[in-house]
Amino acid sequence: MKFKVEKTPTVFFVRLPSKEKAFLTYRIVGKVMELIETYTPPEFRGKGIAALMVKEAIKYAREKGLRMKPVCSYAIYFFKKHKEERDVLINEYRKLSDWEWDELFSKRLTEEKLKKS
Repeated sequence: MKFKVEKTPTVFFVRLPSKEKAFLTYRIVGKVMELIETYTPPEFRGKGIAALMVKEAIKYAREKGLRMKPVCSYAIYFFKKHKEERDVLINEYRKLSDWEWDELFSKRLTEEKLKKS
């Protein structure tokens, strides 16, 4: 199944066959694009949709000369796994070790779970 990423001034999204949407919310503060929240409906998870949206955000950031700051756990996970894309990150994140990426991901995941409960 092929998915198309669309964009608004605050959201990258994919329209799904179920009429639902997967989305990645963001905001631009100065020259930094913050990736705030990623959501994919459960039945569409594991199909690369979230990664597709993050890649589209990276492409957009590069085109506009922006740096990126991953805030949500999925965006952190993406950059943890895709070292080749880290050049687009803000300096603070480009310098993180693998261990620090693991810690950042774990901390953010815990914060998100606590927020939902």
